[in-house]
Amino acid sequence: MKIRIVAGVVLGLTLAAPTQAVAAAPQPLTGSAVYGGDRLDRYQDGAWHTLARTGTLPQVAASPDGRKAAWVTDGGRLQVREGGRTVTLASGLQGGTPCLTPVWSPDSTRVAYAGSGDAVMSVKADASTPPRTLGRSKGVCHLAWSANGRYLAGYTGEADAVYRLDVRTGKAVRAKGVKQVTHVQSLSPDGRRAVVEFPADPDALGDGSWPAAFKPVVLDLVTGRRQTPKVKGRLIGASYLADGRLVVRVAGSPGNTLVVLDAAGAELQRLAEPARARSRALLQVLP
Repeated sequence: MKIRIVAGVVLGLTLAAPTQAVAAAPQPLTGSAVYGGDRLDRYQDGAWHTLARTGTLPQVAASPDGRKAAWVTDGGRLQVREGGRTVTLASGLQGGTPCLTPVWSPDSTRVAYAGSGDAVMSVKADASTPPRTLGRSKGVCHLAWSANGRYLAGYTGEADAVYRLDVRTGKAVRAKGVKQVTHVQSLSPDGRRAVVEFPADPDALGDGSWPAAFKPVVLDLVTGRRQTPKVKGRLIGASYLADGRLVVRVAGSPGNTLVVLDAAGAELQRLAEPARARSRALLQVLP
């Protein structure tokens, strides 16, 4: 019999379904990151670049693209610095409170921060529009923003709970399984899980400053389930990337090591941090 092809269909034969496109694997990390201290520095391609000199101000944040810094002054002004230019975005905030750090949106265009009366505010980093309210939450310490843009999470000023704010509804829900907590580092891309620090000593909660090192625990904000990343060594931090990979920081000498895990917890990559970053707080791991 004859076989005819009409508009890509073979008459008289059954063709297999077309192969589905396979998602590209994420690009390996290069070791680029932003570190805190008396200034915010980006380490990239073997060189250091200063984003902002913040002095002793603890209320600081680095943008996900590693190009901008945001902080709250002792006088309560929210400021952003990019390319040598500093802009004030809001005033009348609560300055001098270490735990009330601002946080950048996933696309590095907006900054969220704690307003008055449990309000969580957001403003464009170029100051082109007035601040707006995202919702109200008791969890405003060490705010973290999920990569899908929908959730913000932070812990309370009493360090006794974590709340997740849904910016679509403006409603915040208390996470299960938390009685004491001293840090929220980052959220998974879907906002379901958070990297947090639980205090080893309930009687020593500290002043809420961003930790230079901490024992990371992955907390399911819905069920309260806790999980420690399965990486050997002394763990001193962890952060989610926008694609779901988890970067775990392991103490070492002369420098620490970054271990990259996939969503299932399998190791993908190891990177040596520069020795100069050994005792500094890790604010952002850059893709």
